[in-house]
Amino acid sequence: MEMNYVRRGAGKPLLLLHGIGGSWRSWQTILDELAAERDVLAVDLPGFGATPPLTGPVTIGTLADAVTTFLLRHDLLGIDVVGSSMGARLVLELARRGGIVGAVVALDPGGFWAGWQVPVFYHSIGLSVKLLKALQPLMPALTGNAVTRTLLLAQFSAHPWRVPAQAALDELRSYANAPSFEEALTNLVYGDEQQGAPRSSISAPLVIGWGRQDRVCWPGESKRALEKFPDARLYWFAQCGHLPQWDQPAETIRLILAATSGADFLDAAIAQCRPAPRARLPKAAVAVGIGVLAVGGLWLLLKKHKSGLPGI
Repeated sequence: MEMNYVRRGAGKPLLLLHGIGGSWRSWQTILDELAAERDVLAVDLPGFGATPPLTGPVTIGTLADAVTTFLLRHDLLGIDVVGSSMGARLVLELARRGGIVGAVVALDPGGFWAGWQVPVFYHSIGLSVKLLKALQPLMPALTGNAVTRTLLLAQFSAHPWRVPAQAALDELRSYANAPSFEEALTNLVYGDEQQGAPRSSISAPLVIGWGRQDRVCWPGESKRALEKFPDARLYWFAQCGHLPQWDQPAETIRLILAATSGADFLDAAIAQCRPAPRARLPKAAVAVGIGVLAVGGLWLLLKKHKSGLPGI
């Protein structure tokens, strides 16, 4: 299968893999800056963006197979790769298989939940996307306003009012229109558990980046990720939610370029000295946003139940 992709820049190739529901546009906040240093390919995974769905099951394994086929077709085996969320778990799987990718940066990977985190992730994301589908006619206006953008993105961003309106609109439209979203979500959460890679089995640089304010894949899950991938180096993004490319774009670029250069780097050099962001909206707005999504999702679930349709 051929996948839709954009390619920008020149230099050593770099592949970007988006998260569940996203598309290549998930990287628009950092794509051009990365392309100033690298030959960047950002793809739409099968069943997302402009790439048609797989003919069989949509799992991390089948998506990894599709990416491998894409790399073989374009003579890109060994390419450095960056993934976000589901895409981050996907790049870890590619690294585990060996001989497919080079240096790896996994940003807030999914798949390392335990206990209560499993149903919380599944239902909060699933119900939120159902609510987004219902709101699609209003989405340009909602994402164009800082207050309503905060309500919509409260679970994903540490400071959602600062996310560019166009980036928010593109992402939320992609979530609502991805034909493989529900199957991918179910298999991501309840499918095969992510296999790990024994220590010293991954020789290329492997960095896992995590937002300290991630409300989708909670920071404590990083411990299980490192247990499965002991060769990985963990990097913490301060003042950052689930998508570092939104909340800390400059820092994300520095981490990607440093991690894939093969040279040693200091975390302090990546973080640099940054002032705390001025809150244009109160923190309460973030809490309200999460509550609104939860209530809206519950309303949709009850509506389906009354109509006799199955829920998530």
